[in-house]
Amino acid sequence: MKAYDEDDGNDEQDTQDDRETRDTRGNDGDTGTGTGTGTGARIPLPRASVEDGGRALPDPAPAALEHQVLTSLLGAWALAACSAQEAAAVEAHLGECDACADEALRLREAVTLLQRPESLDLDPALRTRVLDGCLERRPPRIPVPEWAAPYDAETARLDALLQDFGDAEWHAPVRLRWFEDDGAASRRTTVAGVIAHLMTVDGTVAAALGLDDPLGEITAPGQAPAARTEAYWRASHYPPTRAVRAPWREQSHDIVRTVAFTGDSGGMPVSYGDFELPLRDAMLDRAFECWVHAEDIAEAVDYPYEPPSARHLNGMIDLAARMLPGVLAARRRAGLAAPGDRPHLVAAGEPGRSLRLEIEGSGGGEWLIPLDSPGAVGSADHEVAHVALDGVEFCRLAAGHVPPAEAAAGQVGDREAIRDVLFAAACLSRM
Repeated sequence: MKAYDEDDGNDEQDTQDDRETRDTRGNDGDTGTGTGTGTGARIPLPRASVEDGGRALPDPAPAALEHQVLTSLLGAWALAACSAQEAAAVEAHLGECDACADEALRLREAVTLLQRPESLDLDPALRTRVLDGCLERRPPRIPVPEWAAPYDAETARLDALLQDFGDAEWHAPVRLRWFEDDGAASRRTTVAGVIAHLMTVDGTVAAALGLDDPLGEITAPGQAPAARTEAYWRASHYPPTRAVRAPWREQSHDIVRTVAFTGDSGGMPVSYGDFELPLRDAMLDRAFECWVHAEDIAEAVDYPYEPPSARHLNGMIDLAARMLPGVLAARRRAGLAAPGDRPHLVAAGEPGRSLRLEIEGSGGGEWLIPLDSPGAVGSADHEVAHVALDGVEFCRLAAGHVPPAEAAAGQVGDREAIRDVLFAAACLSRM
């Protein structure tokens, strides 16, 4: 056996065989079916594309389109949504038609407005512009009186807290707390029960304004807030539910709307059973209780709740400070407060022994509280004691949520007078 490239000495025979093979394939050795001329069909080589050769692409030929079609393409052309041929046709047409050229220019300017690039970050000046716009708005034709604004604000804040409550939150247990007979008192209810309580006590203001009393046909033993509330709770066939929110909120709207339309200066008397308050003070009182009970509700559902604004808080503290001399006198008549070692009884309107009540923080200020007579006038010249408390701490003391002995107060001067004032502040509370 020999290798395929070994020379076997038959070169001439090999050459003859090669010639015969070429004759059968054709003159150029191409495969095919050869013809009488000896030339066969060839397989064409692949053509090189323009991209492969590095040459520039030919410009697309403009499409032959009618004027009406080109006009309808102007919007797509302005948005760069046309094909290359359509764009070329439109641009060729714009050089010949002035009307279409003007329209195309207008559309392109509009597209630049639509596609203006903007940062995803909020404009730092946005808040300022929004606030300026709000302040520049025309005030309502019948504005809410300033003395009714705290009630309007606090009812709105409480309503915002309630709006997302489910059944579980409405039936969450709440304990109402207040101070009575020098001791803590409380009443267990639910979130819905608290709103029912607010509605029935707000009803005293509504009735004074000529609006419907929420008690309706229910007979209460008196006009005191506790008596009205207990009567409403007893008359209910079922414990209050989320259904109490709507009538409470409607009543609060009616009260604010009515005081805004009446134009009254707030001197109308509102009866609380054993005492009366002018309307302006009754509205402050209701705003204070709304805030206090909103905090009770927020605590029950484990939700944060902020104190009122500084201006509204100051009004609530001022009301409490003005009521303290009357409460002090009532406690002395009941034997719950001593007259002091050196009482200084004076005629109504005259300066008498006084305690300086300093409220720090939000809504703060200073008040001189006459100690010996509710008709006396507080006087710095007759100051015998000085008490300093935080504003929110004082309000919680006045709501009965902080015992007088535990109030975080700075104290200087007559200890007996200080004790009497702190206990009187706690006695401002009620259910």
